[in-house]
Amino acid sequence: MTLPETLKVLSNQTAQQLYDEFIEGLIRLSQQQITPDIEKLLYRYLNMSNSSKFQQIDRLKSWLDSFRPLSPIIVAELKKLYDVQFTYNSNAIEGNTLTQSETELVLSTGITIGGKTLQEHLEVIGHKDAIDYIETLAQQDSPIGEWEIKQIHNLIIRAISPEEAGKYRQLDVKAAGTNYLYPAHYLLPQLMTEFIDWLNSEQAQTLHPIEYATNAHFRFVSIHPFRDGNGRTARLLMNLLLLRGGYPIVIISNSVRNDYINAVAYGQQNQDDINQLLTLILDATKSSLIETLRLLATAADSRGKGMPFYEEMITFLTRISRTF
Repeated sequence: MTLPETLKVLSNQTAQQLYDEFIEGLIRLSQQQITPDIEKLLYRYLNMSNSSKFQQIDRLKSWLDSFRPLSPIIVAELKKLYDVQFTYNSNAIEGNTLTQSETELVLSTGITIGGKTLQEHLEVIGHKDAIDYIETLAQQDSPIGEWEIKQIHNLIIRAISPEEAGKYRQLDVKAAGTNYLYPAHYLLPQLMTEFIDWLNSEQAQTLHPIEYATNAHFRFVSIHPFRDGNGRTARLLMNLLLLRGGYPIVIISNSVRNDYINAVAYGQQNQDDINQLLTLILDATKSSLIETLRLLATAADSRGKGMPFYEEMITFLTRISRTF
């Protein structure tokens, strides 16, 4: 056996031992009536430091990368989780009244929910189709153009408003609840060309992935190229960029709907100041990374991977166990 092969075997053995030690640590803490909730443990660990949100996210992302390649079972479970959560929250922000459990039923069984409109059901199905589409695009390295954005919108809207699906609006509109007037419809071709140029520019792609995705989201919703479905299209586009950067699906929760709408409105009314929106998306990214790591941390398929994660978490578990 060559030296590199020997080192790889030793590394795998160490990684397997770390996984076993981590699970044993969780069991010990559980016996002391501490719930072995990885998500809470990670929040507690990260919030001990004074690191910035970007530093926290970069650390979480590096931990996630240490588990790659993810097994097909884990990939399938994550997709099942995020298909439901992303679809529910993105539609709920736009007024869809299906609950998360009802959304899951529609996606998993195809049944209709009594008392809910046909449109609400079609919104769920269309959004899931659009998630599948951006996940396919995320595996490609070709530039994102107007055609791809129109196709995202088409998948969301086609069963509800086929005459508008993937087509730019033909009238001028104002942002609901504000005095902000979106660009005139006859300027959309030029503005979307400029947006696509920026989206694929070196300037944009050298930003931190979260800044890049946030800017893309804000610029797109401020152009507001479609009559309806702009918010859902923007969140899907944002996630397409994040997926290409190796991040999991990032969900803006319906529970922060007002903060989210206000953050976008603030930027539109204050010279494109996206700091409020960036903070909100940083928090959502952190939550998504933690949720993904929570699932990975105890999965049997993770044994032999994730050394940096397990090394730090075992140290933390040892530290907190001494207080009991």
